[in-house]
Amino acid sequence: MSERRPHLLYLAFGFPPAAKSSAYRLREAANQFCAAGWDVTVVNLDDEAWRRDFGLDFSLMDEVDERIQFHKVRLVRPDLETDIRRFSQERALDPAGWRRQYLSRSQQDFPEPHFGAWKRPLIRAAEAVHEAQPVDLVLATCPPYVLLAVARHMFETHGVRYAVDYRDGWSIDVIGGTDAFTPESQSGKIEAATLADALAVWVVNEPIAAHYRHWYPELAERIHVVRNGFDLSSQPPIPRTPPDERPLVFGYLGTARISAVMLRAVLESWRRARADDPLLADARFEFRGHSGSAADRASNGVTDLVGSARDQGVKYGGPVAKRDLAALYSSWDALVFMHIGGRYVTSGKVYEYMATGLPIVSGHAIEHDASVLLSGYPLWTGASGTDIDGIYRSFRQAARLARQATTEDRLAARHYAAQFERGGILRPAVQALINEAYRLGLVAL
Repeated sequence: MSERRPHLLYLAFGFPPAAKSSAYRLREAANQFCAAGWDVTVVNLDDEAWRRDFGLDFSLMDEVDERIQFHKVRLVRPDLETDIRRFSQERALDPAGWRRQYLSRSQQDFPEPHFGAWKRPLIRAAEAVHEAQPVDLVLATCPPYVLLAVARHMFETHGVRYAVDYRDGWSIDVIGGTDAFTPESQSGKIEAATLADALAVWVVNEPIAAHYRHWYPELAERIHVVRNGFDLSSQPPIPRTPPDERPLVFGYLGTARISAVMLRAVLESWRRARADDPLLADARFEFRGHSGSAADRASNGVTDLVGSARDQGVKYGGPVAKRDLAALYSSWDALVFMHIGGRYVTSGKVYEYMATGLPIVSGHAIEHDASVLLSGYPLWTGASGTDIDGIYRSFRQAARLARQATTEDRLAARHYAAQFERGGILRPAVQALINEAYRLGLVAL
């Protein structure tokens, strides 16, 4: 009779095939547990829920360990319904009033808008997984933060310990750069109690870690920076200098999380640089990726602004399957990285950008965690915030780099990026968590 393998319950909303940026991190963590000899069961929304929200990319499943099991839960956000024929009379007559009541109801079981009402069905899902195969460890990755209540339930009811992959964190507004709530609030008390019993708390950068070490100094040794990274499968071949007769192609790949102010500054800088610089006179600027979620996917401010710049060689080309990323990067000569937020925000896409070895133009706040990473990247043109003159100079510098950077320059850029390969980042974090589980006797050696 074979020995029972340790079993991880992975609370991972956004796991493939959901077309969310977090899907890559979730997939790698689950794969690392499988590689270490664990059984893994992922609790996630079902495919239909993701289809109506962020969309699906089944190519993301190509690199999912076939041993991973799934428990998919059918949960929907009624506020994302766009078919007015399915609206209640109350909602149709008073949409604003209906939304206020909906948000209030959704937080009765857990203080999180939209997702708090999912607490009970998610607990039932975790119980079903545990009944089918006893769980030895829970890893909750947030958001939504209601998953913390599920992990807490498994600990209080069955004695199953848990760890938290916060990524950005609950008590900090990473976009606004302020506290999301106070320690004395209901959310603050829940967070404090939950983190107090966590084996580990992972966050994606040092500023967020500093916030949590300040709020919970007694947990400092359990708070770890586990950065995002890039996947080798998305890395293109070493880029070559484009022929002089071929127009340069700049590319942006990501979601629609760009402020209108920033996007306007980038597009105006592009227009001026294209008019003034012979290297950019016939250059193109391609936008790729999901333009938003739910109803926003059809039309939003980002796609409207991009569409308004068609006469400047700018176009939007839609989402890209994960398996096609390397080929897409190979078709571009320089990259434009745009993102919201400041020092608490990194963005997972910046790692993938650096792994290409292409010149990178930044469209984000100067004091941004991505700037910390890019400051060591040899082909970065610097951050200028929304200063049009600064971004204009960056486009012109990137054009020169695209034409003049040597193979050695590009190899040096990729060498710098190599430290952020996703497996190399998550492997030691997962192993440290497993070692702690063994040390505490949660899993038999």
